[in-house]
This record gives sequence, structure tokens and C-alpha cells, in this order.
Amino acid sequence: MKKTNFILGLLLTISSTVFAQNTFTLSSNDLGGEATSIEEFNGFGCTGDNQSPQLSWKNAPEGTKSFAVTMYDPDAPTGSGWWHWVVFDIPNTISELVSGAGNIDLKLTPEGVIQSLTDYGANGYGGPCPPEGHGIHQYIVTVYALKTDKLGLKETTNAAVVGYYLWNNTLAKASIVAYYSREKK
Repeated sequence: MKKTNFILGLLLTISSTVFAQNTFTLSSNDLGGEATSIEEFNGFGCTGDNQSPQLSWKNAPEGTKSFAVTMYDPDAPTGSGWWHWVVFDIPNTISELVSGAGNIDLKLTPEGVIQSLTDYGANGYGGPCPPEGHGIHQYIVTVYALKTDKLGLKETTNAAVVGYYLWNNTLAKASIVAYYSREKK
């Protein structure tokens, strides 16, 4: 009986170790299930603070050489969604972007990190600003663990091209989703 209990305990320990592996995870101290006026864009009829949320990630896979972060709205009535934030060439020694890091004038990202063009036509963060009365939009914030230290792109590169390079270099990715809508006034 003791031998059976010992073997059963050993098997449970081994299986919990094998199946309880840490996964690549993205979290935010600022962004919950819904975006707020703090993250909302300031322009296009929106009057928010346009502050990018704090983001942190952990458990990147072995072989990660850099990270990238995007924020995308698939519900935008454009036929191709809307890119709100595109950040890449984040060194593998970094695991957080602080609140407001999307404001390129504040220089809150490490040197060499690139924030390329969004669909607003500007560099850096451009927050949610769905059309009034268009319903709830989802904003997918994703961190990518990449197998290259640099994508070899510039701050003038559009989001579709950056996306292509991300697709070719991603080891793992993790996302959080926030929702936002604007009622008709």
C-alpha cells in the first residue's frame, strides 16, 4: 500500500510539473476589460487623453531575441481593421512598457525601439476612437516574442509591412482584449 501511494504521488508530481508549465503572458496595470477616456484618442471627434497603457509580459520562450507590441481594432469599418500602435525592436532584456510610452515625445521606451506608423498616419500610440453609434469595438493588444533582435524596418514603415515581418519572426505571442464604444450624442 505504501509503495502504491508513493508511486501515485510521484506520478501526480511529475504530471503536474509537465502540464503546469509557465506560458507567455501579457498583462496591464492600466487596461482592464474596457478602455477608458484615459486611453481614448484625442482627435477624429474623440476627446480622450490618448495615453498608452502600461504593459508587462513574462515567460518568453527560449530563443527570444526581441519583442514587439501592437494594438489592433478588427471592428473598424475600413475593410481591414485599424492599427492603433505598432512598436518593435524592443530588446529581450525589457519586459514592460510604462504608461504613456506610446507618446514618442516623452522618450519612455529604450533607445532603438521603433514606434512606426499607425492608421492615424502618425508614429506612436493612437487610442480607441470608434465611430459614434458603431457599437462596441475590440482592441487587441499583443506582445510578440521574436527570433530576431531587429526587424530591419523604419519608423515610416506601415503596419501591414510590420505585420508581415512579425508573422515571419514570431516564436510566441500573448494578447489582452479591451472593449470600447462611443454613443451618439
